[in-house]
Amino acid sequence: MAKNKPTVVVTRKLPDSVETRMRELFDTRLNVEDKPMNQAELVEAMKTADVLVPTVTDRIDSAVISQAGDRLKLIANFGNGVDNIDVATANKRGITVTNTPGVLTEDTADMAMALILAVPRRLMEGISVMETAGWKGWSPTWMLGNRIWGKRLGIIGMGRIGQAVARRAKAFGMQVHYHNRRRLSSSIEGELEATYWESLDQMLARMDVISIHCPHTPGTYHLLSARRLKLIRPDAYIVNTARGEVIDENALARMIINEEIAGAGLDVFEHEPAVNPKLAQSNRVVLIPHMGSATIEGRSDMGEKVIINIKTFMDGHRPPDRVLPSML
Repeated sequence: MAKNKPTVVVTRKLPDSVETRMRELFDTRLNVEDKPMNQAELVEAMKTADVLVPTVTDRIDSAVISQAGDRLKLIANFGNGVDNIDVATANKRGITVTNTPGVLTEDTADMAMALILAVPRRLMEGISVMETAGWKGWSPTWMLGNRIWGKRLGIIGMGRIGQAVARRAKAFGMQVHYHNRRRLSSSIEGELEATYWESLDQMLARMDVISIHCPHTPGTYHLLSARRLKLIRPDAYIVNTARGEVIDENALARMIINEEIAGAGLDVFEHEPAVNPKLAQSNRVVLIPHMGSATIEGRSDMGEKVIINIKTFMDGHRPPDRVLPSML
């Protein structure tokens, strides 16, 4: 007799190839309209599913998890970050949580490097001038930005993505500095020609560009607080492709308006999809809509990871990308 297929509920529209493969392997319920589920819909899905496949837009907190049905045994997150999931509560309920690490490293690093280039060189300002037919011709003193060659890049969070950004920055002639929970091995430091700072405060005060690559956890919420932002030099730039909650967004906006920070490149925001209007109005800020992982290849690879995690778990084995509370 054929084994019953597990019921898998997918909360958002995924790439066609991923959804097709899921339908082949599992009893899969898709979100054809790609409309984010509200809390009641999430609760209903968790009462009827064996596996839930959420994304960053789904807030699966303790209140939602407490209402999960006895059938739910796996939350296979479509994404690397799991700050949208109360992993500790899920673990206590006997629900395994997985994510999709590694596959988005190069894509996110590309986007971070693009912002590192775009903000000092005033790229979006130039585009805006062209779009409004405001260009009057070349001038030796007009639209001057700053070169990045020889500048110091301070990376906050030196995991896979942070190291990938460091490699790109090194190729552009930047001097790589970093702050991390744990110092890298001497061999990796040597390869990246990276300088370690145990003190984040001391590093921030000395960098030309700050790039954020740490996860959002209770310990990193507003890691760049108003106090720490004041340590940054007024001619320095901030780039964030990690999580918006890591920066005190209101404080950042005030400081940019007051020209206490030269500019920022942001792919993520503290209250997504809402964007602080003060940031949106500044011509010294480049804003993009959470596009760091938005490549065809990356999203397809994420889906394959989700499928492998589900299949491995349903076959009675430990899924390769299990997330434990101790890892956060």
